[in-house]
Amino acid sequence: MAAGSKGKVVVLGSGPIRIGQGIEFDYCSVHCVGALRDAGYTAIIINNNPETVSTDFDTSDRLYFEPLTPEDVLNVLDVEQPDGVIVQFGGQTAINLAKPLHAAGVHIIGTSVDSIDLAEDRNRFERMLHELGIPKPAGRAVTSAEAALEVASEIGYPVLVRPSYVLGGRAMEIVYSADELLTYMKYAVDVSPKAPILVDKYILGREVEVDVISDGEECLLPGIMEHIERAGVHSGDSMAVYPPQSL
Repeated sequence: MAAGSKGKVVVLGSGPIRIGQGIEFDYCSVHCVGALRDAGYTAIIINNNPETVSTDFDTSDRLYFEPLTPEDVLNVLDVEQPDGVIVQFGGQTAINLAKPLHAAGVHIIGTSVDSIDLAEDRNRFERMLHELGIPKPAGRAVTSAEAALEVASEIGYPVLVRPSYVLGGRAMEIVYSADELLTYMKYAVDVSPKAPILVDKYILGREVEVDVISDGEECLLPGIMEHIERAGVHSGDSMAVYPPQSL
């Protein structure tokens, strides 16, 4: 297929496959590239994992096998001068590049850098839920071990602890005691005012997963997945069925 005439778009891949960042992100990147090419754009992939479909020679119009770091990505963008960059299909690796690329003047296509931060910063997201009147389990974001112990004491154990700026359940745990919570805060995460930890009451119950796609005006709900095991720290903890069988 010939390169498109409408312009160039760079898609950032997800890099190495690991816990919390699986092959599904590469699958999304490949489909994104296909849609761009069908729409008449020159699609460019930046990735550094040879064991993926996105790095096959015929997947995109152009492939850069480079480290997914701000410096290396900016070097490619300086050469290609694309109309924009798509980060949302590359997992946490690509999402982490959104802020430095935006600061360098790169146009991020799709979800804005501020909206990405709003979804990932536990403090900001919690404030938004409060402002919109959306209910959530008891708990709040904290920036120290002392505050985490205070919140856990107020709401009672077990609690679910989750760091900011992560995908795929990484460093999320169910904690059953103060000693476990102190160990988690000391060894599992780097907590700071810029990276708060969310401490919520853990609810043992039925879990369903609802994904919604929106263009800012209309919303599409493709379906609801029902988990058939107990609720865990992340949707990847248990098997799920679609369509739901007992809701």
